[in-house]
Amino acid sequence: MHSRGDAAVGHHPQVSRTYAWMVFALVFGLMLSDYLSRQVINALFPFLKAEWALSDTQLGSLVSVVALTVGVLTFPISLLADRWGRVLSVTAMALLWGLATIACGLAGSFMPLFLARALVGLGEAGYSSAGGAILLSVFPKRLHASVMGAFLAAALFGSVLGVILGGAIAAQLGWRMAFIIIGAGGLALAIVFPMFVREPAKVAASSNISDSRMPLKTVFKELFAARTALFTYLGSGFQMFTIGSVMAWMPSYLNRYYDMTPKEAGIKAGVLVLLAGVGMTLGGVIVDRLVRRERKNTLLVMASYSFGGCALLVLAFVLPPGTAQFTLLAIAMILAGSPIGPAGAVVTGVSDPRIHATVLATGTLANNILGLAPGPFVTGLIADRMNLQVALEIIPFASLIAALCFVQARRYYDLDVRRIAAPLQSNEIDNSVKAA
Repeated sequence: MHSRGDAAVGHHPQVSRTYAWMVFALVFGLMLSDYLSRQVINALFPFLKAEWALSDTQLGSLVSVVALTVGVLTFPISLLADRWGRVLSVTAMALLWGLATIACGLAGSFMPLFLARALVGLGEAGYSSAGGAILLSVFPKRLHASVMGAFLAAALFGSVLGVILGGAIAAQLGWRMAFIIIGAGGLALAIVFPMFVREPAKVAASSNISDSRMPLKTVFKELFAARTALFTYLGSGFQMFTIGSVMAWMPSYLNRYYDMTPKEAGIKAGVLVLLAGVGMTLGGVIVDRLVRRERKNTLLVMASYSFGGCALLVLAFVLPPGTAQFTLLAIAMILAGSPIGPAGAVVTGVSDPRIHATVLATGTLANNILGLAPGPFVTGLIADRMNLQVALEIIPFASLIAALCFVQARRYYDLDVRRIAAPLQSNEIDNSVKAA
């Protein structure tokens, strides 16, 4: 959904098409590296458990600490990137997560590995916001949706490749080399990036709303003024709790209950992650086709996705391991991923256009703090006290909470749209009078 304020903003970057696509290739590559470094750990659980006798709680914490660090620091680092320079900030971020991933491969015990993983999260916090801002500065507005969609898809590809490559490299060269090779790739891109990418020019926007920067105090007030956005943040966060838990533990589940090797488990789990990505894409397409006039019904479709994903995941994990279970898991992951894309359209549709980037960063914060950070850890806690099968039967009920949040958000949608439309209409009138 695009507000009138968005539509009025002219954006014609003075860069060549070749330069723009070169920037895209590098930013896309760094997004791949970001998620390769983040997700490789999932395929290495069996190796770490065998070598260091780690508990499932400890293994889960190695995933959660990255998500927690990213979630806590995304907002402040995104603000700093706007002030220090986005290219400089992205370069520093990538150098840090590349070096930290290599350090994971050199760790001699659990605590150094845990600290290195925290540094991976520190490096990755704010990258999607800063990288996305760089892309938007070099592409014309008519390509923004396509470019951003492809950029965000890199996170899904990186997640899949992290699991697949992590398992394959570890099987051949050991788990330490999996960290070192993936970290070295990110380090190489970080060194090349500032050689070819320039800081985006400061473009004066001729929008219908005030060009002045919103005071920080007002930003925080506006972020939570729309109750639609608030409940959507919550719903998206709880939905990511389910997705993050299944993504993190599926390689171990397949290893333990299907007797797959770590390499085989990594490939199969990667397929499920990729299907969640397909769901993120298809979910938005289906919403746009089904919901044309009453945009608030987007939230009902999102609630249906969450409820359906919850039901199918619970049913799948109740079934014994086998073809029927894996087929249900595949369908369930498509549904589970489907609400995530439309959530971004909902929250920006009820927010001031001047803070859309901050609104999306807040969504990232909710996804990490409510979902990706606690999900794998809580799953590990339940697995240690019961078993992994039972844990994965319980975890999907977070999606039921997500569905309820989306339904609640729909109640306030029309009110929030009117609230945000009023000042935009006022500014359009003021600008027309000045032009006359």
